[in-house]
Amino acid sequence: MTSSMPFGSLTIEFDEHVLEPRPWVLLQSQWAAEHLDTAPPGRVLELCTGAGHIGLAALIGNERELVAVDADPDACEWARRNAEANGLGGRVEVRHLRLEEAVGPDESFVLVIADPPWVPRAEVARFPEDPVLAIDGGADGLDVARACLEVAARALVPGGSLLLQLGTDDQARALDDERFVEVDRRRGERGIVVRLDLEADPG
Repeated sequence: MTSSMPFGSLTIEFDEHVLEPRPWVLLQSQWAAEHLDTAPPGRVLELCTGAGHIGLAALIGNERELVAVDADPDACEWARRNAEANGLGGRVEVRHLRLEEAVGPDESFVLVIADPPWVPRAEVARFPEDPVLAIDGGADGLDVARACLEVAARALVPGGSLLLQLGTDDQARALDDERFVEVDRRRGERGIVVRLDLEADPG
């Protein structure tokens, strides 16, 4: 059954096959839009887009283009539908791909937004209403987050930024990666968003 909800100035539709959008993650979209006000020209990449709400809301107030990626065909269909329904279809490309296939070798982005599943596998049963694929982050909840770091390291322009959604501060500490510098961390009702900047000269 199709449901809908407001998300910032957007109306987002979804069904039981995708993770229901959480209102608190609007902070990730707002942070992205704020960052894009001063970022150099270039496209935005969203990994694990789900219904598309976070990346779509990041486009409000700017003219950026978004590439939204998800491995779940149902999520990709909802992301496309939500982009069109909110008048953003012309600026959004949705890719149904695994993370390692998400970005071509000659592509680059000024910002990556990543919304990976971060629930540890042993705790997934606590959330029976949520699709397992959308929340299962592996043994420590970080399997997909690590894959997002790999994509971001390849896809970002030097000095570009990654806004990564995680569950806890402990997870953020566990993801320490010498290719990135943590710039800031913002907290929501049920998780955190970490800004990681790619080193301008990682070599």
